[in-house]
Amino acid sequence: MRGVTLRGAVHFLLCVTGAPWSRAGHSLHIRPELPHVPLNIPTTLLSGASPIPRPLTDLRSHSAVAQRADLLELDCQLTRDGVVVVSHDKSLSRQSGVNRDVGSLDFEELPLYKEELEVYFSPGHFAHGSDRHMVRLEDVFRSFPRMPISVEVKEQNEELIRKIAGLVRHYERDEITIWASEKSSVMKKCKAANPEMPTAFTISRGFWVLLLYYLGLLPFISIPERFLISFLPTIINRTYFPFSCSGLNQLAAVVSKWLIMRKSLIQHLEQRGVQVVFWCLNEESDFEVAFRLGATGVITDYPTALRRYLDNHGPPAPAS
Repeated sequence: MRGVTLRGAVHFLLCVTGAPWSRAGHSLHIRPELPHVPLNIPTTLLSGASPIPRPLTDLRSHSAVAQRADLLELDCQLTRDGVVVVSHDKSLSRQSGVNRDVGSLDFEELPLYKEELEVYFSPGHFAHGSDRHMVRLEDVFRSFPRMPISVEVKEQNEELIRKIAGLVRHYERDEITIWASEKSSVMKKCKAANPEMPTAFTISRGFWVLLLYYLGLLPFISIPERFLISFLPTIINRTYFPFSCSGLNQLAAVVSKWLIMRKSLIQHLEQRGVQVVFWCLNEESDFEVAFRLGATGVITDYPTALRRYLDNHGPPAPAS
């Protein structure tokens, strides 16, 4: 999972919905065919394109929250003095212009984010913010005590994993905090640290599911994961460039579109309690593609645009 969203380099994504099941003064849309999902996760995921303010009172006024967001998705790093912070990048170079890693500095020594950062999935567009301090994961938990949150761990940092698990337990949010990682080796350690937290697919597990689907064996295999968080193939070579070679990007776009964009696959997963979320969509045409496929959620850098889309089109209908 990659991207620059809030606060420049901080990958902090949220979700918003639109139909029955009220919580905290707004509503969520939960599809009736998902009875085994441990979280009441809504239909659409959002992120804001402005920085996360540091004071707790300001965190609650963030633009994505103002758009009735109901799930936060973020990445974490560990500082030298053992503070878990919300940061997409391990290195501070891109986001702060300082050639140091987050783990080489104490929390109070962390530099400010740049005043202007390009939004990774919207080339040529920039994020701005008045408060450019890095935020602790604990601040987020305290500000949103009952908000479902997905926490991605990128590397096998056992201390980081242990501290995240400890914070989740301390704030009694085991059932509403999701383990996410691209690497199965990291996910194994995450699940050992707190097995009560629901999990998302790793890359290798995602390929395994695709293989079983095309072999016709998927209905006979158990699926412990509760979330499949994947890029939408149509953004490759448009707003997402996984390879430096344009030819490889074109090939990846064609192959991944053929493999992943299958309504029957998405419907099968959702019927078995797996919520399918596509990232990172910043254009209305991509919102439309994702919902037509039957996606449970959409991750975006622009919550206001997605809220406008939802208000104009109504709650997405289940895939048929």
